[in-house]
Amino acid sequence: MDERILLVTRQWALAQPVVSAFVTSVVRDFADRDDVLQEIAVAIIQSSHRYDPERSFVGWALGIAQNQVKSYLRAKHRNRLVFNDEVIALVSDTFQSESPDEMHKLEFLNECLEKLEGRSKQLCELRYANDLKPAAIAQKVQMSANAVAKALQRIRDQLRACIQSKIITERA
Repeated sequence: MDERILLVTRQWALAQPVVSAFVTSVVRDFADRDDVLQEIAVAIIQSSHRYDPERSFVGWALGIAQNQVKSYLRAKHRNRLVFNDEVIALVSDTFQSESPDEMHKLEFLNECLEKLEGRSKQLCELRYANDLKPAAIAQKVQMSANAVAKALQRIRDQLRACIQSKIITERA
């Protein structure tokens, strides 16, 4: 395998959580997000000859990600919430400037989310994957909107505690 492709592949493995977090912040639909991430990975490999190892790989990958996200949003222009190029660039810059420790918390969040079961998992999916408000969730799960809001707060607290526990364990 070409030495450049090996380098880019290794760097992609390290940068992928940051790029994934950037894409997730802009692309609301999880299935679409996965498709966009696959397109980004392909574009990175195809563009590997243009990567300068003297520059930040994360910054370079986020530049490719911006282009892929813009392409996705143009294709989805009929949606009522579409970010313009300036907003996408600002979000990308934010992810590029975040410390690796902060981005590592996103990995912990994914691990903690996978531990959710039953109603907690269902409420999280309805709220954050389907972008439903507590009142709409309440109708779907036969709970009051107040009970849904309180349950979501408890779940967020549980996720926060799980992430903090993982951070402490990793530092030990």
